[in-house]
Amino acid sequence: MPDSATLRPGETTVELPPAADAQLRFIGRIRTPFKTRAECPRQGGADGPECRVEIDPLLEPALDGIERTDRIELLYWLDRSRRDLLTQSPRGSGELRGTFSLRSPNRPNPIGTSVVTLLRREGPVLVVRGLDCLDGTPLIDLKPARCDHAVRQREGAAHQG
Repeated sequence: MPDSATLRPGETTVELPPAADAQLRFIGRIRTPFKTRAECPRQGGADGPECRVEIDPLLEPALDGIERTDRIELLYWLDRSRRDLLTQSPRGSGELRGTFSLRSPNRPNPIGTSVVTLLRREGPVLVVRGLDCLDGTPLIDLKPARCDHAVRQREGAAHQG
């Protein structure tokens, strides 16, 4: 974790006890061209580079049917983020804000989320576009984007009526 010398003016931290109330099983790794936080886009875009979501091969059957959607939501663990910031100064703003009012990766539970475009599936690998995380980021979960599911649900209900 970065030391206090990396704090921006006005930023504050808190010393928290070790987290012991939840256990996650990483289901894979995300491969992006981004090696440093400075290289990461602020939020991924549809015109971003192709990235790979590498699922543990033991979990490959859980991907069956994922090709039915073109947008998926990824949840990932921002493993190189600070977890002690209460207030932060967003890049270049000079303004001080509370951590929970920002989309910063630095937070008590550094969970990232992106809705990405699914380009194709290659066995246990999903090739996507729209990510904004560092190469090697652990994957927590993935699911069809909410709006895709909601549209299908409404269409299904209309056909039943």
